[in-house]
Amino acid sequence: MNRREFLAAASVSLAMPAVARGQSSQVLTVIPQADLAVLDPVWTTSYQTRDHGFLVFDTLFGVDASYRAQSQMLEGSTSEDDGRLWRLTLRPDLSFHDGSKVLARDCVASIKRWGARDSYGQALIAACDEILAADDKTIVFRMKRPFPLLPNALGKTPPSICAIMPERLASTDPHQQITEMVGSGPYRYKADERVPGSRVVYERFAGYIPRHAGAPSGTAGPKVAHFERVEWRIIPDGGTVAAALQRGEVDWWLTPASDLLPVLRRDGKLTVRIADPTGFIATMRFNHLNPPFDNPAIRRAMLGAVAQPDYMIGMVGTDSSMWRDRCGFFCPGTPMASDAGLAALTGPRDVAKARGELEAAGYKGERIVLLGPTDIASAKALADITDDMMRKLGLNVDYQTMEWASLVQRRTKKEPVDQGGWSVYHTSWSGTDQMNPVGHVFLRGNGKDATVGWPNSRRLEELRDAWLAAPDETAQKAIAAELQLQAIQDVPYIPLGQYFVPTVHQANLTGALDGNPVFWNVRRS
Repeated sequence: MNRREFLAAASVSLAMPAVARGQSSQVLTVIPQADLAVLDPVWTTSYQTRDHGFLVFDTLFGVDASYRAQSQMLEGSTSEDDGRLWRLTLRPDLSFHDGSKVLARDCVASIKRWGARDSYGQALIAACDEILAADDKTIVFRMKRPFPLLPNALGKTPPSICAIMPERLASTDPHQQITEMVGSGPYRYKADERVPGSRVVYERFAGYIPRHAGAPSGTAGPKVAHFERVEWRIIPDGGTVAAALQRGEVDWWLTPASDLLPVLRRDGKLTVRIADPTGFIATMRFNHLNPPFDNPAIRRAMLGAVAQPDYMIGMVGTDSSMWRDRCGFFCPGTPMASDAGLAALTGPRDVAKARGELEAAGYKGERIVLLGPTDIASAKALADITDDMMRKLGLNVDYQTMEWASLVQRRTKKEPVDQGGWSVYHTSWSGTDQMNPVGHVFLRGNGKDATVGWPNSRRLEELRDAWLAAPDETAQKAIAAELQLQAIQDVPYIPLGQYFVPTVHQANLTGALDGNPVFWNVRRS
């Protein structure tokens, strides 16, 4: 009997160890995809940190389900002088978790710190002459040139967020992690209850006053915290989580294992739904600083051996309604997506030819450290498939597995592999992360200022700047197609396909919003 059949049996409650609920109806118990490795939502692109960030911190703008920026911490905003001057006015009722008032100077420091690390933020900062606090309530942007996407930049959701924090924290070097969590969001982080590898706890912030205008949508509108506490439980084994859900011991499993979905769908006490219609894009990321993948010809040779359906089936399963291949460098089904140059990924796969191209490109048997997470089954499947493919290509693979929290730390190392560095790892991005070049972190070519992997391509950067300056969507699409062609030459990473991840929660939970998971507006009926 396989695991799925076993869980479906009447004895399912005895199949796995119990997960004690130990909670009142005022506690929302959530199973995240992995443990929270980093607290600072500016320092990392980890989605666990993003979800944590939205609990603890608020943002100046939110983004609704139609991807439109809406005022959030702001009373309003104005643009003058043909878009070269922006004034943002804070709401009067904002306070931090330590009891201090949110002031414009806190916001200015937070924007500058975020803008030093985030792809969208870097574009905004580059277009600015000055960001200043005109008074306690007014933030002023003086621009070198019009930047109509300013609200979108400040309200962007994945992967890193423009989290507003006190000036004393926001003044921290953006390349140094902040560990003291003081925000102005609907929940406070309970450091005293944190148990690494087991539990993360948040407590409702009594001083939080939701905005009154609009309706909850995405990260916009009123953020009403109906639960007194939100508790994340770290349980790597999917069978344990499924059994606990069926027993009513946990409320919400953010990313259930695909092989357990049929069982969960049959349980009338549970709701299984697709929360994000853009899905996720699986990726293979190279370290561009060290051999052998500092050589673009070697990266290009890899394209001919990658079969997106293999990755999607291995990761998600054979139900093709849950994934798409023919995935390029922009999220399929969104305006910037195109077929430009995609034959490199969708044509006949030929491992023997790719092996010859690797040899011709100068591969000399260098050791390749492939990182794989042990506690995220989907990402582990990607790494397993790459390990097998690389060995067929004759590459010298050193496959190292670890928990995702350790991998997140390891991937920041720029040193060569013999000094603890790495060569390849896999991750997935929300489709909204890859809808346009300005928010597309893995499509940057700004070298050591880029996110982990550190590609260096002047042409990718030039095309990104051109997209930002494009007069209309038609021009943007043309530039995006050219960007994709350039990415196929530079290969900052390899897209492995688009997939859709259901989320599952108790059917008596209502109000969960579409998009990346947020925990306000949710209540138990």
